[in-house]
Amino acid sequence: MSKQPHICVDASQISPLVIVCGEPDRVNRIATLIENAKLVSENREYRLFTGYYKGKMVTICSTGIGAPSLIIALEELKQCGATHIVRVGSAGAMQENIQLGDLIVAEAAVRDEGASKAYIKASYPAYSSFVLLKALDTFLAKQSASYHLGLVRSHDSFYTDDETEICHYWNKKGVLGADMETSALFAVGRLRGLEVASILNNVVLYQQDVKEGVSQYVNDDQALMKGENLAAIAALEALCQQA
Repeated sequence: MSKQPHICVDASQISPLVIVCGEPDRVNRIATLIENAKLVSENREYRLFTGYYKGKMVTICSTGIGAPSLIIALEELKQCGATHIVRVGSAGAMQENIQLGDLIVAEAAVRDEGASKAYIKASYPAYSSFVLLKALDTFLAKQSASYHLGLVRSHDSFYTDDETEICHYWNKKGVLGADMETSALFAVGRLRGLEVASILNNVVLYQQDVKEGVSQYVNDDQALMKGENLAAIAALEALCQQA
């Protein structure tokens, strides 16, 4: 059985139920929530653990920053038998009422990244799987934590010259937050017949300096780590209802 060229695993090492996240170290943190977690591969930005949550086999895979590397992971996970993929990511708020550590559950995403457009025209929608979305909402509604459901925007750079104007525009359109991967996961995942969802931990306040916000996250801010942990548990709970 041959291994995939980038994530370097074969079907025997991967569960149909997968969490993806950008940062490899986040994989390590999420792996502490599952039993018998085993590092099955590490190559480039891709770090993968497989283990068990409430008796169900799950895989956790990092994808690096941005849509192109996420899509590579998605395609190769699909080849290994993945059927359900939930992104546990981070986002910057695009509304004033979303606080640090609040969670954003994406119902759909604005496709302002370029990678998914290599697959299909921008008019194709990027939307979450209803069964996973419902499972995430049901779990989070029982928790004493703040979360938001709605639209997000995925893009390719934090450092464009007109970033402030872009954020103001989408704020007025009701978009909740911005990341770099959700719309690609939704659009390409749907094209490949996968069930997909995305739950994002807010790490930057609306109109806060991006460098400052991300630095807080990297430096292990307590509220942000709490949000990440809850997002990961919500994803595990949602996935394991599908098996």
